[in-house]
Amino acid sequence: MTPLLSVRDLRVSFPITRRGSWPWTPPQQLHAVNGVSFDLMAGQVLGIVGESGCGKSTLARALIQMLPAKGEVIWQGQTDLLSLTPREMLKYRSDIQMVFQDPLAALNPRMTVGEIIAEPLRTHRPEMGAEARREKVREVMARVGLLPNQINRYPHEFSGGQCQRIGIARALVVEPKLLICDEPVSALDVSIQAQVINLLDDLRRDLGLTVVFIAHDLSVVKHISDQVMVLYLGRMMEHAEARALFAEPRHPYSQALLSAVPVPDPKIERAKQVIGLEGELPSPMDPPSGCPFRTRCPRAEDLCAQSRPEPQGEGHQVACHFPGVLQPIE
Repeated sequence: MTPLLSVRDLRVSFPITRRGSWPWTPPQQLHAVNGVSFDLMAGQVLGIVGESGCGKSTLARALIQMLPAKGEVIWQGQTDLLSLTPREMLKYRSDIQMVFQDPLAALNPRMTVGEIIAEPLRTHRPEMGAEARREKVREVMARVGLLPNQINRYPHEFSGGQCQRIGIARALVVEPKLLICDEPVSALDVSIQAQVINLLDDLRRDLGLTVVFIAHDLSVVKHISDQVMVLYLGRMMEHAEARALFAEPRHPYSQALLSAVPVPDPKIERAKQVIGLEGELPSPMDPPSGCPFRTRCPRAEDLCAQSRPEPQGEGHQVACHFPGVLQPIE
């Protein structure tokens, strides 16, 4: 079966010129995403997690040519999106839509909700008449939990959760096949986060959507994802089906992230082993030799400094010289 999206050796770098350097000194390269590969089947949800600065948002933007990247992003087994010109990419924009992190900042404050949601239709469905657009906008507003009589209001009249629903409606109005959600709940209260996650889960089931869901908290992606990928300094540390990764995390970084997730059962919460990560995330300008996680890893040995581990395994991939199961996480 052909994946809807196949990513091979995706790399994103930014040239950085240090202050005070000579004009002829070549800029140093900051490798924000460094050799990430994965397959995503139609109808699946891929959760991407990691600390801030690990390259999650950069990866999402590179998938849709918002940032220059190297590698391959194969759409439906046929087209490499990274090889397309901006004009050629335009016809794929309606199939791949994005929901951004800050719901209010992503909306034009001078446009009404109806105008914001209808804007993609004017671009990708120019043959659609004004009345048909308005009817489509009302339909998608009702689907995401907004009232049709709010169509003429402005973004500042809505709460953060409602603004995110507007952003989701704007992405869904052109009926995309792939929805990329870049930390869509990180700016919302916990109760509102649950509502938005449940909404996205219902939408992907009802509409057959494929979703890339980015978050820095593993507990956020637990109930929506079919597979989970853990990033660290732009590299994939672990990639597996969600159930397998949550039950038996094999990379020390995944285990540390999972140990920090609160468990509602007091007995399990008191009994579980919490793994504290020492030190700060290294600078991507000067990453550690060998394994990028070795400076904070409790299992690090000399081999970790000498060679970088490549992802190994068929269904459950782990980039670690000494992978192992610490303890099951309920």
